[in-house]
Amino acid sequence: MRETSKASCPVPTEQQPLVEYEELKESWFFGWAVRDWRGYLTPMVWIFLSSLLVTGPVAAASFPLAKYPLKCFLCGAVGAGFFLGLVLLQLYLGWRYISARLSSPTIDYEESGWYDGQSWSKNEEMLARDRLIVAHQVRPILRRQERTFAAIALFFLAVGIAWNFI
Repeated sequence: MRETSKASCPVPTEQQPLVEYEELKESWFFGWAVRDWRGYLTPMVWIFLSSLLVTGPVAAASFPLAKYPLKCFLCGAVGAGFFLGLVLLQLYLGWRYISARLSSPTIDYEESGWYDGQSWSKNEEMLARDRLIVAHQVRPILRRQERTFAAIALFFLAVGIAWNFI
């Protein structure tokens, strides 16, 4: 960012959308979304498997493993998929928020607290830069997350179909 842009922008540095984007990209949790496919899917698999450690015994209490092994597994997998869906929802909402902040022609900010909210209009240079970041950096992340949600929905559909044939 050029010095003239910094000097003319009254928004505190930590509330500027570009800074928020950089912080989100570097954060432990939200940074998963910017990794390559393997780096993105590995934490998801770990979340699913660790959730299965919780949902598996609950499913086994409902469907005894010795009597209904497939129903027990499917029930546990659906519960683990639900937990994974919640984690992915949080990830998606964080990136969706940044997309909206960067795309907006105005920046809403607080000078000292929640009671003194202000709004500042971005200049054309900042708006063009922020929208380019959304188009080339943030939208691909959101599309990948939407595809992941579609895969989870297909998983739930497949489990529902399999449940009917058991």
